[in-house]
Amino acid sequence: MAKSRAASSLASRQTGDADTASQILDIAERLVQRRGFNGFSYADVASELGVTRASLHYHFPGKAELGLALIERYAIRFAEALETIDEQHTAAPAKLEAYAGIYAGVLRDRRMCLCGMLAADYETLPEPMRAAVVRFFDDNEAWLTGVLQDGERDGLLAVEGAGRQAAQAIVSRLEGALLVARPYGDVGRFEAAAARLLSSLAHPASRA
Repeated sequence: MAKSRAASSLASRQTGDADTASQILDIAERLVQRRGFNGFSYADVASELGVTRASLHYHFPGKAELGLALIERYAIRFAEALETIDEQHTAAPAKLEAYAGIYAGVLRDRRMCLCGMLAADYETLPEPMRAAVVRFFDDNEAWLTGVLQDGERDGLLAVEGAGRQAAQAIVSRLEGALLVARPYGDVGRFEAAAARLLSSLAHPASRA
């Protein structure tokens, strides 16, 4: 019985620790997406969560560890979103539209792409975070390359140059459109730019 109670107590503490860590990440992610990585401190997170800074250091010893955890969690969620797109859509144009919709949704929530914000702070980031940011964009470009290749094969897209280069251009233009639309607080501005981008990729025969 004593062992059972001890096991239950340990499980409860572990659940509580996981919940607190998740809450820390939620708050830190929002702050990064709105202020940038250098625009918030542990004190900001501790104040909003109502805990001490020591509690934050228990879960994430330093800001570098917190930042890396943020990127890794964000990358997992983004990858899951791409899997959902693959499951829900078969045509490449629809996949690209859904992909742009991810960015629009972030802006609608008055945020920016987490890794886009971190890219702006790239020179001041710890090396593990730098590598994780690059890996995030590489993974997105790899997925987009596959979509573009499928679209060309099916006669639905007309891509100039190598697929990887076109994928890089898509990420760059969507991130840029997100950044420019931000000060206007205008999701429609981003959506119009994204629509023009996707229209430029459509095969001439499918534009009629």
